[in-house]
Amino acid sequence: MPKNRVVDRPIILGIVGDSAAGKTTLTAGIAAILGQDRVACICSDDYHRYGRKERAERKITALHPDCNYIDILEQHLRLLRQNQPVLKPVYDHRDGSLAAPEYVAPKPYIIVEGLLGYHTRAMRDCYDVKLYLEPEEELRIRWKIQRDMGKRGYTREQVLAQIKDREHDTQAFIRPQRTFADIVISFYPPEDHAEETGSQLNVRHILRPTLPHPDLSPILDRGTNSGLHLELSRDTDGKPVDVLEIRGDIARGRAERLENLLWSLIPEASHLRANVGAFDGSGPQMSHTLALTQLLIAYHMVKAAMGEHAI
Repeated sequence: MPKNRVVDRPIILGIVGDSAAGKTTLTAGIAAILGQDRVACICSDDYHRYGRKERAERKITALHPDCNYIDILEQHLRLLRQNQPVLKPVYDHRDGSLAAPEYVAPKPYIIVEGLLGYHTRAMRDCYDVKLYLEPEEELRIRWKIQRDMGKRGYTREQVLAQIKDREHDTQAFIRPQRTFADIVISFYPPEDHAEETGSQLNVRHILRPTLPHPDLSPILDRGTNSGLHLELSRDTDGKPVDVLEIRGDIARGRAERLENLLWSLIPEASHLRANVGAFDGSGPQMSHTLALTQLLIAYHMVKAAMGEHAI
């Protein structure tokens, strides 16, 4: 943890997005930066009320609040924020079953990722930093097919059928949570390579004024054709936001300069410096846009621990 940490409770990060939006991949890199032994990672899927078979019988999707123990998740977030341990339920994605609960002790940082993390005011009040992942929809579908076929035992036809069955609940319960995020993160392929799903993806950060964001001008002033671009814009609700664009083809030297700048802004955590940006593909791969995104979020977590992010 930062050597001069002043906040004496866990700093909690929320990561919300639709299925296969990249939540777990983002979480892994942020945890690596902050220190694996200092981070407790919780997937809100563990709070599913029903297993895969019973959901099918009841004709309810995992995205519906009634299919989740929302009240228990609220309770556990409050307890963890108060430095209290919880006995967390466990959902096994390999076969869709409910497993034995797991003891989770509070740590300096807690990352909660899943589908319905901002569904209630009680949950939203527990986070210090809130993210919403919104990859381009065709990209998300490709990621979901790859993951569910490779790790969860689905066929391609089953994955596509599930996406169709979930569309109503996605519109009703998942996407409305976007409005509560401090940062909306969107990965998308470059115009000249629409099939890209990995290391060359571009990323867009919508930075809302609910957090004090880092000053990137020392890097941005070097030129507008550097793979980085920051501008004032309007969000979907018409409110002003900053939009940071990082291109997937950003030069390695430029990416390293931005990385060095971010680390210089959080010297309290310099001893935690780590290589990030890894993701599953056709073998281990690295992405500059993913690594810089993970580092930007870690910056906010460290600043919150220093008492510089009011909640």
